[in-house]
Amino acid sequence: MNPTKLDHVAYWVADRDPIVAFVTAHLGMHVIDRTDRFTLVGSNARRGKLTLFDAEGPRDRGALKHVALRVSSFDEALARLPDGLALERPRAGEAYFDVSEGVRLGLVEAETDVEYDLDHVALFSANPEETAAEYGSLGFGPAAPGPAGCPRVEVGGAWVEFHPGEPGAPEKPLLNHLAVLVDSADEHIAAANDLGVEIDDIVDAPNTYAVFLWGPERVRVEYVEHKPTFSLT
Repeated sequence: MNPTKLDHVAYWVADRDPIVAFVTAHLGMHVIDRTDRFTLVGSNARRGKLTLFDAEGPRDRGALKHVALRVSSFDEALARLPDGLALERPRAGEAYFDVSEGVRLGLVEAETDVEYDLDHVALFSANPEETAAEYGSLGFGPAAPGPAGCPRVEVGGAWVEFHPGEPGAPEKPLLNHLAVLVDSADEHIAAANDLGVEIDDIVDAPNTYAVFLWGPERVRVEYVEHKPTFSLT
C-alpha cells in the first residue's frame, strides 16, 4: 500500500450548514462540492479537505480528538477567528477550538504552500504505540512523535497521531472516515485482500474510485483515486 497524500477527513453531522459557514468565514475555505448527502469544503480541491455527511444526531466523538490545519502565519490566522471563541493553546504556534456538534479544529503554524491544508488528525487510541505500528501495514510511513509527544505516522507531509484515550465503539460516531490519495484503488483492493484487511465498501463515483478499509480500532480509511475527469475547484 502506498498512499501519497492525506486527502480529506469526513464527518457525520446532523447540521452541516453552521460548520460550513464557520470554515468559509474564518478558515480560508470555500465550498468545493455540495449534494443532498454531503458538503465538501477546503482551501484547495486537490489538497486537504473536510467532508460533512448528513446523519442523525447527536454524534459521539469516539476516536476523533481533533483535526489541525496548517497555516504560514499563526497570528494572521488567529485574527480571522471570531471574537470570543474559546481557544486551547497548549504550545506556541498551536490553537484548538470547538466549532459545532463535537467538531474540534486546530491551527498549527508551519511552512506550507497551501494555507489551511491538513497538518494532522489526532485520534484517541487505547494503545497508541501499537496502533501506530498497525497503520504502517496500511501504507502510512513511520514518524517521530510530534510536538504533543504522541506516536504518529506520516502520509504526504501530514500526520495521523494517536493520543491516549478510549475510542470506544459508538453506534453514531462523529468520524465517518479518513481518506488518503492513491494512484490506483484497484492495487489497494488487491493489497487488502493479500493482507487480510477487511474491506468495508468499494465506490465508483463520477470523479473518484475508492476502496474503504477497516483500520485499527474500527476507524475507516478510504483509499481514493482521482479519475482523469476529476475537475473540482
